[in-house]
Amino acid sequence: MATPLIVSEVSKSFTMHLRGGLRLPVVSNVSFSIAAGECVVLGGPSGIGKSSILKMLYGNYAVDSGQILINRDGRIVDIASADPRAVLEVRRSALGYVSQFLRTVPRVSTLDVVAEPLVARGIATEDARARAAELLARLNLPHDLWQLPPSTFSGGEQQRVNIARGFITDHAILLLDEPTASLDAANRSVVVDMIRAKKKEGVALLGIFHDEEVREAVADRILDVTQFSPRKVAA
Repeated sequence: MATPLIVSEVSKSFTMHLRGGLRLPVVSNVSFSIAAGECVVLGGPSGIGKSSILKMLYGNYAVDSGQILINRDGRIVDIASADPRAVLEVRRSALGYVSQFLRTVPRVSTLDVVAEPLVARGIATEDARARAAELLARLNLPHDLWQLPPSTFSGGEQQRVNIARGFITDHAILLLDEPTASLDAANRSVVVDMIRAKKKEGVALLGIFHDEEVREAVADRILDVTQFSPRKVAA
């Protein structure tokens, strides 16, 4: 099977326009690949650029230079240079993302928030809702909440909705930004099992986990982001 994700010589900086155009380098010459069925964890201290790498891979951050190559059904797409429409298509078909924050359309039920990625791929609404219900039940979200919008939920409840939404598809690549940060021990264990299942299905996963126990349970290897830092950051 072809390598789903290749990152080659990617660099990123921010320009501080309110500070006279000061350029703040974030990461430089980021290069790695992830095989199908492999979970790579980004390591290093806070502020070193781990979340920025995930956001570049998902197309939320532009890159200064380099390539982010995603194998989409045998066709290579460079997220670093793709137009917005192409990026959205890659997200729909090949690239999933579980962020630290849940952003949803107001007044849409939790069940439909989780089902939406499948509906967007042409799955019948009722079938998508049935799959969403399975995931919400597995993540121990009370059934009484499923028909409510998740905007008023607790942080841990919102994160479980976020995880269910991210895991519902069969995307070849899944990005995970602290998916277990707001969860109790029981639900962290559920997420670990879900990650292991994705690995068995051949999904390539890239994640950030500050919980050492979770990191050790899922990581095939740890990629130290410090090597890509153009500036010194205190540990």
